[in-house]
Amino acid sequence: MKPGTCPHCGGDVPPRANACPGCGADERTGWSEQAAGDLLGLPSDPGEFDHEAWERSEFGGGDGGAGGTRQHPRRRFWWWIALAALALFAAGWFRW
Repeated sequence: MKPGTCPHCGGDVPPRANACPGCGADERTGWSEQAAGDLLGLPSDPGEFDHEAWERSEFGGGDGGAGGTRQHPRRRFWWWIALAALALFAAGWFRW
């Protein structure tokens, strides 16, 4: 698996390159699943993972929404659509 960034020199590796243009590293010299996985910045011990810190970095803190995160406007839109559909259904049910 070719990484997007060379695990040896940190240079950019084009998608179809067979070796790093900066240092010449290739599959035989260190492009492995482990080297590609190391670029993700995941903790080696799953117990070290701080879910709340990750959630803040991905979604930001803020006002409103569940868990203190902001609700995406599109999500709010679909809630309004669901409520409108429910109201129309109820109006049709009681009119019968």
